[in-house]
Amino acid sequence: MGERDRHERRPEVSASPRRAVFFDRDGTLNRAVIREGRPYPPARLEDMVLMPGAVEALRRLKAAGLFLAVATNQPDVAKGLTSRAAVESMNAWLAARLPIDHVEVCWCLEGPDCKCYKPLPGMLFDAAARHNIRLDQSFMVGDRWRDIGAGKAAGCFTIWLRNDYDTPRAEPDRTVSSLAEAADIILQRCS
Repeated sequence: MGERDRHERRPEVSASPRRAVFFDRDGTLNRAVIREGRPYPPARLEDMVLMPGAVEALRRLKAAGLFLAVATNQPDVAKGLTSRAAVESMNAWLAARLPIDHVEVCWCLEGPDCKCYKPLPGMLFDAAARHNIRLDQSFMVGDRWRDIGAGKAAGCFTIWLRNDYDTPRAEPDRTVSSLAEAADIILQRCS
C-alpha cells in the first residue's frame, strides 16, 4: 500500500456514521496549472489560487454538518518534480482557508504496489474507517476521470467539475460548472 499523509484539523470521532464530501485538490479546490492543454498541480506555494466560490461552497457544506475531506494524488513528489514539504505547505495553506476536516495524500506513482492512487478508492476507504463515514451516503467531487472512478469504486455519489482538459471514463452522477453548483446538489440530496 502506498504511503499517505494524513492532515487533520480536528481529530474527532463520530459515534454515529456520518456523511462526507471528498474533494480532489488541484483543479477542484485550487486552480490547476494548465500547460499545453494538460492540468498540473502547482509546484510552489506561491502558485496556489483558490477556485472561484470555494470558500462559500465549503462553508455551506460544513454548516450543514458534512465532514469535508481532500483526497489527492501527488505523484510529482515520487517523480522528483516537487518536494513533499512543498505539497504539505500547500495542503496547510488550503486547510487554513477552507473548512477542511481531513486531507489524504497518495505520494505514489500509479502501479501494482499502490492501493491508494485514484482511481483506486484506498484513500476514501481509509478516511471512512478512521472517521466513521458512510461512503454510500457520501460524495466525491473532482475534475478528473480518476476522481470519478475513485468515488464510484467507493460507492459515493460522484460530481464531475467540468473542464476543458479531461472527460470522465465512467459516467458521473452529476456534472457541474462550479463548486457552488456542486454544493447545491449535495445540499439538496442531504435534505
